[in-house]
Amino acid sequence: MTPQVICIPGSVAPAAQRYGPLKANLDGRAELHMKDLEVYRGDSPPPDYSVDMEIEALERFADALGLNRFNLVGYSGGGFIALAFAGIRPERLLSLAVFEPAMVPGSMTPEEQAMADALSTQLDGLHGAQFMSAFVRLQLKAGVQPPPPPPPAPGMEKRPAGIAAMMRAFLAFPFDRDRFRECGFPVYLGYGDLTDEIEAAKVAILASLFADVRIQRFAEVHHFVPPERIYSPAHARALEELWARGSASELALQ
Repeated sequence: MTPQVICIPGSVAPAAQRYGPLKANLDGRAELHMKDLEVYRGDSPPPDYSVDMEIEALERFADALGLNRFNLVGYSGGGFIALAFAGIRPERLLSLAVFEPAMVPGSMTPEEQAMADALSTQLDGLHGAQFMSAFVRLQLKAGVQPPPPPPPAPGMEKRPAGIAAMMRAFLAFPFDRDRFRECGFPVYLGYGDLTDEIEAAKVAILASLFADVRIQRFAEVHHFVPPERIYSPAHARALEELWARGSASELALQ
C-alpha cells in the first residue's frame, strides 16, 4: 500500500516549496499531502491564533482526505505542530518524522529557556527584512555564513508577523512531555550539524521520551539551506524505511 503522508512546513516556505524535493526523490512511492499553516490563511495572523487551531485544522485536513491514520512529517515550526499533534492525537499516527523543530512542546529545560529568551529579546522591535535577517542568523552556529535573503515572493510579507505569532503560541501551549512516552509509533528525528547547538539538545530530549526513535545528523546542513539539501535522496530513503515500519506496526495490531 502506498504510504499516505501529511507534510507541514515551517514558518517561511510553503509546503509545496519545502517538500518539493522530497516528492521528487520519492518518485511516486508515497503520496504526499501538503498542509500549509493556519497562521498564514489570511493577510495577518488570526487574533486568537493558537497551537490548538493548527491541531484542529490538521485533523480536519486528514478527515477530508479520508485518512483515519497517516504518516506525519514536520519541519521547524511545522515540526512543533507535528509534535504537539503526536502527543494530543497519537491514535491518528502511523509514524512521525521531524526535522529541526522550532521548539519541543512542554516545560523547557534551562538550556531551551535561555535560547527562547535570547531569540525573543533579539527579535523584539524588529520588522520586515531586519526581523528575517536576525531570525536566520540567530539559529546558526557561530561562524556559519547566513544564506542570502530570498528574492521577493508572494506571501513573504506575512512572515515576520506570522513567525512572531507562532513563537507566542508555542510558548503559551500547555503540554506534558510525558505524553510522548505513550506514543507507540516509530519516530524519525533529523538535524543539521551547522544549525545552532540547541538542535542537538532538542533531539536528545525527544529521544529520551519516545520509545521507538531513530536520529540522523546531516553534514554541512543548517536550518536554512535550500530544501533539496535537507530532503535529499538519503533523507527520502530514511523516511521510506520509517513509513514501512509504521505500516508493519499497524498490520501487527490487526
